[in-house]
Amino acid sequence: MKKKMLSFVLGVAMVSVLTAGCGKQEVQEQTPVETQETEVVDTLQEVETSENTETEETEEDEQEPTDQELADNVAALIDAIYVQERNENTDQQCLDAKAAWDALTDAQKELVEGEEADPDYFGRDTGDASLDDARNADEIGENEILVVSFGTSFNDSRAKDIKGIEDAIAEAFPDWSVRRAFTAQIIINHVQARDGEKIDNVEQALDRAVANGVKNLIVQPTHLMHGAEYDEMVEVLEAYSDQFETVAIAEPLLGEVGSDATVINEDKERVAIAVTKAALEEAGFSTIEDAEEAGVAFVFMGHGTSHTAKVSYSQMQTQMQELGYNNVFIGTVEGEPEATACENVIEAVKEAGYTKVILRPLMVVAGDHANNDMAGDDEDSWKSMFIAADCFESVDAQISGLGRIGDLQSLYVEHIRNIME
Repeated sequence: MKKKMLSFVLGVAMVSVLTAGCGKQEVQEQTPVETQETEVVDTLQEVETSENTETEETEEDEQEPTDQELADNVAALIDAIYVQERNENTDQQCLDAKAAWDALTDAQKELVEGEEADPDYFGRDTGDASLDDARNADEIGENEILVVSFGTSFNDSRAKDIKGIEDAIAEAFPDWSVRRAFTAQIIINHVQARDGEKIDNVEQALDRAVANGVKNLIVQPTHLMHGAEYDEMVEVLEAYSDQFETVAIAEPLLGEVGSDATVINEDKERVAIAVTKAALEEAGFSTIEDAEEAGVAFVFMGHGTSHTAKVSYSQMQTQMQELGYNNVFIGTVEGEPEATACENVIEAVKEAGYTKVILRPLMVVAGDHANNDMAGDDEDSWKSMFIAADCFESVDAQISGLGRIGDLQSLYVEHIRNIME
């Protein structure tokens, strides 16, 4: 290219010189040949510089994104669906996030880090999603029981705990259609993006019921208490109250809240007995007395809340004492009420003289809180903090939600039967 351009420019210069020699006398004052040759060299240099610049720009345009840039793109796509509001783009955003993740190499996946994103969002194995049932079918009929849960992205827990409750309700009321709704859009999006399972939020489930001509609607929340999630659910239901002939809401698991820590009811008693029995069986003890003699304390960890319903946790501690379960302690992730904070529970167990600790969730599902906040390896998990206290011979964890306990599934069924009557 350079040789051709040089030949062309020199040719033009020679023609100019010859033309100057054949012209009139005043033409001889034109630029000397030496100056023209200098201009040729300058022109050639400009051409070369232009070619180099174009080559550099082309190389930049064709440069592949780095591993970190590809990982950052996936993190941004995950953060975009890690939201509590569904919108018209949510379905496509879920597809895009999963497709971008699948296109990464294993090494690139380890680099994914965002405001909420990390490699576990798509990479963690939480079980077989096909064992679950989204219960979002149409052809509902006139009578529907809508089971409303916070939800979980842990597939095994969703199938055993939430589906376990729904299956028990469906078996108890064969003349009613049982459908599902989650209140956590963040979880709905996670499950949809990762596993392709579409779960209705409360508004979607109610729209589905209206479109199917449901006349009688019973809502059974799987929430533990009349807390913030329950209140938000009721608020959404109020907007649909004129769309059905009858709407009724059954009690959450622990029933009515009560005024203070001393107020307990039959529901709380049944939950206390059921979860303690399940914990004893899994730990290999026949009775609570056997476990106490062995120096074992059971710590049941709930979520905790700033809502006034937080007194329910104090009531559960009272209930354990009323039942004679002296080696059972109630804690919460949020540390509300204050006595349920991890450091306070550790101190209470230590003062009581127990040397072995078994942690178990006081939650409907054994999801993120149970696996990470309670039993995780990070230094701020409950298991790690109990170990760090350096005053216990052993600290173990049972990853099992309340929803899979048969006696508690029956309690939900009774709550529905009570509201029907």
